[in-house]
Amino acid sequence: MHRNATFAALILGGAFLPAASALAASPPGQTLYADNCAACHQASGKGVKGAYPALAGTPLIQGDAKPLLSIVLNGKNEMPGFKDDMTDADLAGLLTYVRGSWGNKGKAITPAEVAAARRRK
Repeated sequence: MHRNATFAALILGGAFLPAASALAASPPGQTLYADNCAACHQASGKGVKGAYPALAGTPLIQGDAKPLLSIVLNGKNEMPGFKDDMTDADLAGLLTYVRGSWGNKGKAITPAEVAAARRRK
């Protein structure tokens, strides 16, 4: 046991408990969503009617990944593209989070799929 964990176990009467941060870790992509998307699409994924589309329950989010990847990489209308701002792994995590949140049932997206979409332009 690591020295700090041993110390914590002694303080807690011998019981080893994981750190609170480990218990409350965000799903991969959630922080990226909060930092880059939630201002427009909202934390709820419901968007802003007439301004920013909903991500919750929409076919674009849950369907074929290719159109979604194109939009996120290259931008569309008011939405900026993120091809120069995020790695393939970051975008895969972000989009997997969106495709599995708010009742969405989309498949996970892999970094390899993001890389292929970058090559397609």
